[in-house]
Amino acid sequence: MIRRRKRLDPIWRRPQGLGETLMSANGAVWGRVRSRLRAFPEHLSACGAEASAYGRCVQASTAPGGRLSKDLCMREFEALRSCFAAAAKKTLMGGT
Repeated sequence: MIRRRKRLDPIWRRPQGLGETLMSANGAVWGRVRSRLRAFPEHLSACGAEASAYGRCVQASTAPGGRLSKDLCMREFEALRSCFAAAAKKTLMGGT
């Protein structure tokens, strides 16, 4: 005899009528978050020069005969990091 498991509804499902106002408020928040996340790659694309400089530095130091060591490409990394931070700030502020 094969026993069938009882199908359980996902936890996130709520009975209708409960918490509808809460869900609509959360929907507005998630809508803003989604729009910011969609804009983030566009803002990061402005950091192409910094990313290239950092990549060239790492590549040069890992080439045959090169030695990658801590803080070798720190200047390029800091430039890239500050560009990413500016892009993240721009995304949070809702800028384009």
